[in-house]
Amino acid sequence: MSSEFRMSSVWDWFYSILASLGLYHKNAKILFLGLDNAGKTTLLRMLKDNRAVSAEPTLHPNSEELIVGQLKLRAFDLGGHETARRLWGDYTTTVDAVVFVVDAMDRTRFPEAKRELDNLLSSDELRGIPFLVLGNKIDMPAAVSEEELKFALGLQDTYGKEVMESYDERRVACPIEVFMCSVVRRMGYKDAFDWLSQFLT
Repeated sequence: MSSEFRMSSVWDWFYSILASLGLYHKNAKILFLGLDNAGKTTLLRMLKDNRAVSAEPTLHPNSEELIVGQLKLRAFDLGGHETARRLWGDYTTTVDAVVFVVDAMDRTRFPEAKRELDNLLSSDELRGIPFLVLGNKIDMPAAVSEEELKFALGLQDTYGKEVMESYDERRVACPIEVFMCSVVRRMGYKDAFDWLSQFLT
């Protein structure tokens, strides 16, 4: 074992202790994107206030500062209606990650969600940026399975959900993974943000 690896492990351990005490957090700028009615604003409010709030459609971009585990996030909710989507590109510079939320019940809009996600993944400004895809509303009987959602979005080959000791950029050009969740039931998104945190330094 090299001395460089040992020192890295010691620092990782030290920072994890500080984070568990609330004394250290990784800073990151994150975009919350997806079609309208997917649950982006509800997720943002849940992460901020730990309560589900019935959200009106997001008409204007808004931002919040959040603490999620070891992450201190500057999160931008840009809205998902067609007019708002034209503004997404204005916010993609100096972004550390994208959280793309999909309504897992609304099969009719999966092609539209795939189109928007494909556009983001092909953006030069977002090249190499980790993408966390959340299939929301799994508490509803009509929600699709993770396999169905991955197929609909063309994401059969993703990064893998196990959290790596360290991120190897050679393994994948753009880390992307799908997690199923229910924001209102507080299910699934904690593991998703734990996965995302490994890519944010």
